[in-house]
Amino acid sequence: MSTPLSSSFSLLDERIQRWIWAENWSELHDVQERSIAAISSGAGDVIIAAATASGKTEAAFFPVLSNMLKAGEEHGLCLYISPLKALINDQFGRLERLCATLEIPVWPWHGDISSSSKMRFFKQPSGVVLITPESLEAMLCNRGFQMPNIAARLRYIVVDELHAFIGTERGKQLQSLMQRIEQAAGRMVPRIGLSATLGNPRLGADFLRPHGGAAVDLIESQADRGALDICIKGYLDVAPAADANPGDESASERSIVQDLFAKLRGSNNLIFPNSRGKVEQYTYALRRLCEAARAPNEFWPHHGSLSRDIREETEAALKNKESCATAICTNTLELGIDIGAVKSVVQISSPPSVASMRQRLGRSGRRPGEPAILRGYVTEQALAKDSALDVQLRTGLFTFAAMVSLLEDKWVEPPQTNGLHFSTLIQQLLSLIAQRGGVQAGDVYRTLCVQGPFSALGKADFLDMLRHLGKLELIQQEASGVLLHGAKGERIVNHYSFYAAFAVEDEYRVVCDSRVLGSLPISSSVSIGDYIVFAGKTWRVETIDEDGKTILVSKTSTGKAPVFSGSQGHRHASVRERMRELYRGTGVPHFLDATAALLLQEGRDSYARCRLDQRVMLSMGSTIYLLTWLGDKQNEALAAVLRKAGLSVSVSGPAIEIFAKETGEEMISQCLRAFASQPPPDAQQLLAGAFNLRREKWDWALPEHLLKKSYASLQMDVAGAHAWAQQFAAAAQEQEH
Repeated sequence: MSTPLSSSFSLLDERIQRWIWAENWSELHDVQERSIAAISSGAGDVIIAAATASGKTEAAFFPVLSNMLKAGEEHGLCLYISPLKALINDQFGRLERLCATLEIPVWPWHGDISSSSKMRFFKQPSGVVLITPESLEAMLCNRGFQMPNIAARLRYIVVDELHAFIGTERGKQLQSLMQRIEQAAGRMVPRIGLSATLGNPRLGADFLRPHGGAAVDLIESQADRGALDICIKGYLDVAPAADANPGDESASERSIVQDLFAKLRGSNNLIFPNSRGKVEQYTYALRRLCEAARAPNEFWPHHGSLSRDIREETEAALKNKESCATAICTNTLELGIDIGAVKSVVQISSPPSVASMRQRLGRSGRRPGEPAILRGYVTEQALAKDSALDVQLRTGLFTFAAMVSLLEDKWVEPPQTNGLHFSTLIQQLLSLIAQRGGVQAGDVYRTLCVQGPFSALGKADFLDMLRHLGKLELIQQEASGVLLHGAKGERIVNHYSFYAAFAVEDEYRVVCDSRVLGSLPISSSVSIGDYIVFAGKTWRVETIDEDGKTILVSKTSTGKAPVFSGSQGHRHASVRERMRELYRGTGVPHFLDATAALLLQEGRDSYARCRLDQRVMLSMGSTIYLLTWLGDKQNEALAAVLRKAGLSVSVSGPAIEIFAKETGEEMISQCLRAFASQPPPDAQQLLAGAFNLRREKWDWALPEHLLKKSYASLQMDVAGAHAWAQQFAAAAQEQEH
């Protein structure tokens, strides 16, 4: 063998060294060098933060496998936890080649894997298990008696796409699962987190190891991310007709389709239109242009409601080096599935977050010397006498431009780690009972709250929750004090849908000639005889079987995209601050085309005409706009304060709209000043009388006071709103004097 690549290379097992040489690697990446040294040194937790395609998987598994090999035939077990089944399948292909030479088994584990494969694992649990949180939950529930034996063999837990879990129900579930596994093992198990987009890695460390984040070793890549080539194209559209359908294609969308067709053909690309319905709409329109040009199709759909084989067709088209393909997709292709390098990433309207945009852009510019290319498209309505304030201010363009500006400054949103997610606590309580066949209340509190991720729940509130769950027949308590499932709880836990911590909307299967195309949410209104677009093609609805939740379709030549529900998430306050800087500025960002630059100037003109640099409130007709320029969570808290005062309000971008002809600015000012003069209210005070607070799967089972606490932690920033109100009150007082 030649001279070792580096000092870190020499720490690896000789068989892994030979494999690296056989792969013709000339060097280890920066992040691999440092990770190998950190993981090889002992039993500590590590986060590896580096851009997409920087070799994070190898950075973790080279030293993990080397340490497992040191134990000889009893090499033990490593859990690799992924947010996506598709990512598990992809990583299996990468790891299996390496592990076959090491004689270490690799076990892909999710709903599509045969039970016979899983049974072989249980007979001799060793190697690398690639698993989702839901499948791990099922293992704990159904194989609880085996968990001490399995956990005793566990050497490492590797969490991929760590950022995708933080701030979600699944993330809280994952934290709890890792704690329960360590409790079964009777010791700490080293945790390794992999992520491309952590705005604050230290907060990521606190997520990976609750109560011990300060000891997590943070390894951030020092490698240059390379050049960015970004252009946002602006489009002007007339307001839709009163009788227009929500899914109808607008003039600007037709223009965008034409531009995409001209620019993207002959190369591999990703298009993100922000919703499943728009994925279908753009795929269909682009395929029609291919047909009109009598050219082979290059445009393929990819979203979570499509069947696995249709998604895999798209992935295969992207990987095929003999032809070109562009995927129109949701965030299903945002995470680390290996689809090879793409020339450009297209974002139609602003992305959900700066972190999401950075993750998507990481797919492009992977080849040496090539920039990462982002093509942005944004549409604004033509101005009219009665145009709404957001149209006058061109907030769509300014939001997108602010996010790109922050991206260029290498800023992304910090992880949101303060959500209580008491909904998930109920699931974990029921799961723990299933795992152990019954458990004492004190053991539950110690496992899930004192040592686990639900430490914000006090003992008194925990007991209130237990009593409430008993009334709902989710749990019952024996005379000995052991908690068991109640009649309703047992039915729920024994259904496969229990393993997911998040709510999944009921869906109809879409079937043509016995082939399952995917699924439509029940909220998507479809009738017999309708023509719909699905999987980028058009179909006629022939039969709807409500009992079997099945829609039978036949192929046709026309249709419209179905309506899917979706959410843009919360905009961070830093995005709104950058927007305001753009309004106040005079220069034109280099990434705007001529039309976008004109729209930018129109927005600045409206901002100046409305004197928004000098005023916080603006009256337009029967609406008063409170322009806070805060993030959505701060605005939601302020909106709750105003609702509690009896006002009818709605959060709208950087503003809060107050609807009432008789409401004056002075009344709003008094309400805000009263809020500022007192300490920040707790959730019970702020949400007194509020309805429609259920957002997560088990919220229906929470006592009202815990539901309000959980909701406020997830949807509001009361402290940030209170700080703004104090600034508002101080400025108002200064004006009076």
